[in-house]
Amino acid sequence: MSPIIYYYIKTLLTTTILITSLNIHAQHDTITHNGLNRGFLLHLPEEYSGESDLPLIIAMHGGFGSPNNIQNQSQLSVKADEEGFIVVYPEGVKGGVLDIRTWNAGWCCGHASNTDIDDVGFISALMDTLISEYAIDTTRIYATGMSNGGFLSYRLACELSDRIAAIAPVAASMSMVECNPTRPVPVISFHSFLDSNIPYEGGVGDGVSDHYNSPQDSILNTWATNNKCQALNDTITDNAEYTEIHWGNCDCISEVQHIITTDGGHSWPGGRKTATGDEVSEFINANDLMWDFFQQFTLDCNQTSSIDNITQSLHIKIYPNPASKILNIDFPENYINQQVFIYNINGQEMMKASNVTTIDVSDLSNGVYFLMVNTDGIKRTGKFLKTK
Repeated sequence: MSPIIYYYIKTLLTTTILITSLNIHAQHDTITHNGLNRGFLLHLPEEYSGESDLPLIIAMHGGFGSPNNIQNQSQLSVKADEEGFIVVYPEGVKGGVLDIRTWNAGWCCGHASNTDIDDVGFISALMDTLISEYAIDTTRIYATGMSNGGFLSYRLACELSDRIAAIAPVAASMSMVECNPTRPVPVISFHSFLDSNIPYEGGVGDGVSDHYNSPQDSILNTWATNNKCQALNDTITDNAEYTEIHWGNCDCISEVQHIITTDGGHSWPGGRKTATGDEVSEFINANDLMWDFFQQFTLDCNQTSSIDNITQSLHIKIYPNPASKILNIDFPENYINQQVFIYNINGQEMMKASNVTTIDVSDLSNGVYFLMVNTDGIKRTGKFLKTK
C-alpha cells in the first residue's frame, strides 16, 4: 500500500473515531455559494440566548480534515462554552485524486487551489448568513485554522481585513505575495520547532503536499511590516519549553505574536492528538492564548479595554512576560511618586500599589492585563500576560 493511500485511510478512520456526540448547541448546515453547496458546523455556547451579540471564531480544518475533525482536534467548542463565544467550522470542497477536503489559500492546496475554488467568498457569505440568523458582534469576528486552514486564515486577513478583527494560524504557512490588508490585522501564530510538515525554517515539508513553505520569521515580519510595528523581534520569553516573540507599537494598537514550542509537532497545542498527527504540545494551550489575544481587538482600530489613554510605554520595562507570580517593573530614575494600577481587559481595576518595583500577581486569573503607571498625572500603560 502506498504511503499516500495509507495516510488517507488512517485519516478517515481517525476522523470517525474522534467524532464525539454533538450537543444540542451544535448543528450542521449548508449554504450555496458559486453554485456549490458548502457545509459548516456551528456551535453556539451554552449561554447563547440571542439577546446580546457574541464574538464569532471561524475555525478551519486542515487538508484531509473536516468540521468534526477540527472541532475535536482543537476542542474550541469546549472553550466557547467556557468563555461565551460562537464558533463555526466551515468545510472545504472535496476533490482531487484522493477526494479530500482542502482550502484555496491562493498558492495551496490541492483540488481547491488547482480549481480556484472561491473560499474567501464562501467565508464572507457564511459570515453574512450567520450574522443574519444569530446575535453576532460584527466587530469581533476572528479566524483560526490548522495547517491548510491556517493558510486560509492568513489569506482572509489579507483580503477580508475589513471583516476579520484578528487571526490565529496554527502550524501554518503563507504566500508572501499579494497581501494588501486595508487595516492592521493583529496576528498570533502558533508553531513547533519539531513540525516537519510545515518546517519552521521554511522549505518543502514531509507531508503529502509538496508545496514550498515560507520561513516563519519571514511571515511574521511581513505582518509586522503591514501593521507598521516599531518594535521588531522583541523576545518576551525564551526557555526550554517555548519561545514567544512579540512585535509591538503597531498602528491601531495592533500586535504580532509568534509562539514556538519545543515539543509537539504538526498539531494543535493543548488539543487532541489525531492518529495520523504528531503529539500535541503540553507546554502551551493554543485556545487559551488565542482567546486572551482575540479579546483585546475589534475592527474599531483599538483594543476592547475601557482604560483611558492606553499607550504602549517605551519607558517602563515589565518582566517576566508572561508572569506567573512576581511581576517586576523597572522605572527610569526620573519617575517619582508612582501609582501602579492593574486592569483586566474590561477596564476593571484588579490591583493597585504605590512606589513599588515588584507586584505579586499570583492571585490573578490567567489572561491579559494592563499595567498603568501614573506619575504626577502622566499615564503610561504596558501589557502583560498572566499564566499559571
